[in-house]
Amino acid sequence: MKKLILLFLILTCNKLFAQKFTGTVLNNKTGVAIEKVTVKNLLTGEIEYTNENGEFGFDSVQFPLELEFRLSGYLQASLKFEEDQKELKIYLQQEIDQLSEVLIRSSNIPQEIRKIPASVSLISENDLKRNDNFNLVQNFNYVPGVFVSQGALNTNKINIRGIGARSQYSTNRIKAYINGIPLTTAEGELTLDDFDPEYLDRIEIFKGPVSSVFGAGLGGSINLFTERNLRDQRSVIAEFNYGSFNTRKTRANLKYVKDSLDISINYNQVQSDGYRQNGEYDRVSVLGSAGLLNKSGNYWSFFFSYTNLKAYIPSSLSEEDFRNDPEKAAFTWNQAAGYESYDKNIFGISYEHNFSSDLKNQTSVFYNARDGYEPRPFDILDENRSSVGTRTKFNYKTSIFEKSSELSFGAETMFEFYETGTFENLYEKVEERKSIQGDRLSLNEQNRNYINVFAQMNMELTSRLLLEAGLNFNSTAYDLEDRFNSGTNDQSGDYSFDPVLSPRLGLSYEAFQGKNFYASASHGFSTPTVAETLTPEGLINTDLKTETGWNYEIGFKGNWLNNKLYTELNLYSIQIRNLLVARRVGQDQYVGVNAGKADHNGIEFTSAYQTRVSESLQLKLFLNSNFNFFEFDKFVDQGENYSGNTIPGVPEHMVSPGVEIGLKEFTANVNFQAFGKMALNDDNSGYTDPYELLNLKLNYNWDISQSLDLEFNFGINNILNEQYAASIVTNAVGFGGSAPRYYYPGNPRNYFGGLSFDFDF
Repeated sequence: MKKLILLFLILTCNKLFAQKFTGTVLNNKTGVAIEKVTVKNLLTGEIEYTNENGEFGFDSVQFPLELEFRLSGYLQASLKFEEDQKELKIYLQQEIDQLSEVLIRSSNIPQEIRKIPASVSLISENDLKRNDNFNLVQNFNYVPGVFVSQGALNTNKINIRGIGARSQYSTNRIKAYINGIPLTTAEGELTLDDFDPEYLDRIEIFKGPVSSVFGAGLGGSINLFTERNLRDQRSVIAEFNYGSFNTRKTRANLKYVKDSLDISINYNQVQSDGYRQNGEYDRVSVLGSAGLLNKSGNYWSFFFSYTNLKAYIPSSLSEEDFRNDPEKAAFTWNQAAGYESYDKNIFGISYEHNFSSDLKNQTSVFYNARDGYEPRPFDILDENRSSVGTRTKFNYKTSIFEKSSELSFGAETMFEFYETGTFENLYEKVEERKSIQGDRLSLNEQNRNYINVFAQMNMELTSRLLLEAGLNFNSTAYDLEDRFNSGTNDQSGDYSFDPVLSPRLGLSYEAFQGKNFYASASHGFSTPTVAETLTPEGLINTDLKTETGWNYEIGFKGNWLNNKLYTELNLYSIQIRNLLVARRVGQDQYVGVNAGKADHNGIEFTSAYQTRVSESLQLKLFLNSNFNFFEFDKFVDQGENYSGNTIPGVPEHMVSPGVEIGLKEFTANVNFQAFGKMALNDDNSGYTDPYELLNLKLNYNWDISQSLDLEFNFGINNILNEQYAASIVTNAVGFGGSAPRYYYPGNPRNYFGGLSFDFDF
């Protein structure tokens, strides 16, 4: 009897202290469930495996409990639990981040980068840490096929495969988004300098005409994403960086993640005296994002950005000043203390709704506003722009002809309201160095609207062959009201461009495991800006046509050495018709001309190698390059025949190798860039010199405690102290007998360093 009572008590105690324990294993970067993870109870030796949803469970455990998680390609993890955990989530870190397996989010149908029949480059969060953190767009110069002309912190011009290189002072012909919210204005202008690179999680760049997906963007599309936090977290980051030319950056970041709520707010200020005269820079930015996952599995997200900028402009130099006195500013810009200033706001709300496991919708509404003021030697520009719009996209998984397929369709529309005016600049009438506003010279109001309707289908023709087809319809119109001139000079009116259909077709074939060949043909277009449509007499040129182009491309994407090495090679030819060129007719007046045809042919190569040499030593290597053969096919302007000439403003080649060594808490980045010569003008009468840049950055991370981390960084840019043209003004014209000012000098050897605190509370 006593034995029975004792046995009963033992069984009862086991039931009291032993219970079922469950959890889910996820990828720490993507949040995707991980299947077939080995989960071992280190106390009993019992083993379970995660299912296709990443779930595991033990029927009976005792506390304290210690579990071990193992899967090839992921770092082993051991965790100890003192009590049961509700809705437990375990995040495993990949041993090596596989570039080929990254899911491209900006495509209408998200897909692994290796399987997309298009050239898409990724700038990861880690890539953004390889340089100083003062300017976002400098990171783009490591991407094959992309070149950023950097006149100053606020004077940057991006071109993709040579498209946009002929823009005078800003980026155009490229679409850009942040978290799916458009950043490009309705007439095609783009500024990315405002965004803090440390707030971004990744950047995806589609190269070449891809209007079937993104609309009016002949050069391609740049897609920024902020981090979507997955784990419960409360942290504060405080950071200060200092560099040459009295450049400093102050940053503070707050994160709060709890259950289904994710909030992040980022403040940063960048100030600099600049390398050149009249080069002072001061920018304050506040960015915020929030996400909420409701009980039905639908997701709300919110984004906002505020920027206040005042940046002086040293402008371009003649060749003599560039070589002998690169620190000086252009004389008139220095005398007028020319600068640009603006306040910019961006707001966006998105909602992702799952109607079923096969049908999903994402809808966004957004608002973008900019109030700018820019004193120049020839006048003072005062402008105000605001836009509202919406974008909706449906994704539907189905079977077509018994083949697994996915359809995506939707629309994007934007309404933009733009007021611009100019005033006399009376800086020459005062002795001190400053601009003074005089009488009004012009006042125009413009309303522009567009609508894109798009559709895409992906179909698995076989287990190895993927078909991708897309189509975009665009309609763009605007009205212009001249509120200053009257009579024959009044350019008021309603105008529109012919509707454009942009198709795309691509095939991707997995010839061997992890190795894909692809071929694609895609169409793109860019509508002229209002400034480009004006004639020298100030009238609208109604004969100006939309610039269009076809991109033909073949390529290879593949993994090697047990997925440690990823390589990508592509050859492309972009045939541009109704080539739109800006002809300078005054100090601040350009007119657009459809001058002919251009051929942009090129070769691009990407490679990334990553390996863990030992438990504490990790090695990463990359080699990126492109070789450009960009020529005018048929180009006659004002009686001059430039057919066969090299298109100016683009280096003939770029070769960039780099190495990153990680040893426990220490990381060293060394990267090199070699750029070929650039033609200065359409007649190819002058070229820049080729140049090489060698950069170094060192990081040390010190875990003081479980809740406090310190990070130190130090770096050197342009170690070789190369004198080079970081940007040029194509087809510059000298006025009043002066030499043309083509050149923006790059910074000489310069240094930077910083300290950051990361506190979890």
